[in-house]
Amino acid sequence: MSDAFIVCSNLSFSWPDDTPVFEDLSFTVGAGRTGLVAPNGAGKSTLLKLIAGEYRPRGGGVGVQGVLGYLPQSLPFDGDLTVAEVLGIAPVIAALDAIESGDASEEHFTTIGNDWDIEERTRAQLDRLDLGELAFDRRLSTLSGGQVVSLGLAAQLLKRPDVLLLDEPTNNLDRDARRKLHGVLEEWNGCLLLVSHDRELLDRMDRIAELDQGELRSYGGNFAAYEEAVRAEQEAAEKNVRNAEQELKREKRELQQARERADRRASNAARNLKSAGLPRIFAGNMKRGAQESAGRAGQMHAARLGDAKARLDEAGRALRDDQKIVLELPGTNVPAGRTVFHGEHLQARGLFAGQGVDLTVRGPERIALTGPNGSGKSTLLRMIGGELEPEGDGRTRRADGRVAYLSQRLDLLDLDRTVAESLALAAPEMLQADRMNLLARFLFRGSRAHLPIGVLSGGERLRATLACVLCAEPAPQLLLLDEPTNNLDLVGIGWLESALAAYEGAFVVVSHDERFLTEIGVNRRLTLSDGHLLEH
Repeated sequence: MSDAFIVCSNLSFSWPDDTPVFEDLSFTVGAGRTGLVAPNGAGKSTLLKLIAGEYRPRGGGVGVQGVLGYLPQSLPFDGDLTVAEVLGIAPVIAALDAIESGDASEEHFTTIGNDWDIEERTRAQLDRLDLGELAFDRRLSTLSGGQVVSLGLAAQLLKRPDVLLLDEPTNNLDRDARRKLHGVLEEWNGCLLLVSHDRELLDRMDRIAELDQGELRSYGGNFAAYEEAVRAEQEAAEKNVRNAEQELKREKRELQQARERADRRASNAARNLKSAGLPRIFAGNMKRGAQESAGRAGQMHAARLGDAKARLDEAGRALRDDQKIVLELPGTNVPAGRTVFHGEHLQARGLFAGQGVDLTVRGPERIALTGPNGSGKSTLLRMIGGELEPEGDGRTRRADGRVAYLSQRLDLLDLDRTVAESLALAAPEMLQADRMNLLARFLFRGSRAHLPIGVLSGGERLRATLACVLCAEPAPQLLLLDEPTNNLDLVGIGWLESALAAYEGAFVVVSHDERFLTEIGVNRRLTLSDGHLLEH
């Protein structure tokens, strides 16, 4: 096992407008595979950039023991770059070619150094990531998004890093590319810190680190073990809250009872003193003594009440605010025998073999469409939705119900309109009170419903888009989703899963996230492979 590690001491960072991200954050990540999870906006990518040295902290320090490799979420690659340039081996390859051509200049030997086997080592690394067929002089503009991500990872691995930082590495990767990545990381014996919402990948980690409210907590085991630990913590926290609430009620009741007893004693004492005919000064002393005794008892009960409130507050802080979307969408119901879509000989730009592919969607089918990057999945979705007409003698037929398309870009809504205005545009016949109640179920309550779409976070924009797509008039009978979980955090994925659970129409979803496909109840699987549409 490697002795590489990352250590952050009293790390503080703020944006240029002085918005704080971290304050005095301290932690250590040792050898092994660590998955970093947190809601969008919590600072996961920012933390990786601080560790990589791309950002400078306002206070504290970051230390890395060993050679560092870093794969950011957005790769800064120009489409005109070659594979060799991205891999950082272009000068060495050029020097080797020059020597083979008879040019024995000393500068070529200096450039090569000890990298005489660079081609063999590079090919071996590319083979591990299913990129073995790529020519070194091939331009990035000719590669798929998944191939570019895998190539970026290969470039980092060629550095032979001791510490590896990966930010959402499975975005844009197809199923086969994800398996290759899993294999590479399973062999990893250095220090890995990985940011991901991919639960299948997180289940391959040795530990999970949770970034929450500026603190980092570490949980031993994979993501499933983390979920179980969090569930146990929540059950304990909920029990503590219930106990604290009962204690608070008891203390309030006892305080009220103590006050009533004091009032009765004072009243009885006044009557007894009056009937006993005691001297006024003696009667006054007895009255003051009774009042002081009642006051001390009241203070004791008030202090106990304050302690009970403090314990309830402390117990409440341990509760997580994991709100769920709970919906009923009866308008989306599709009868089991109804044909929602039928397509024959669907063809576009020669993507599909022969005369094209045939597809029929009946009733409330939940269809997963998978296949390698570049196989035509998004193109087929566009033809199903009517955005793209099939070429040649291809034919499509759709039922009368509306077809709705949810892209991973979440670009359906006008950024200048508020959430409430967007829903009013999608469902103009719905009463305003019903629209506000509906938005509340999508967690837009009070003033949150009147925020412009453009200022919402990614998760909030997803919820607003779901509200307008699923609750539009007429309700959609067929829903098309293209990689909907890309760039969503785990909370956002949970929102999407709960919304789709309430949807009663048909949907076709393109996704490589197996956990997501299981959670949304997929009951039919189609794969595009070598131009053919195969059913499993």
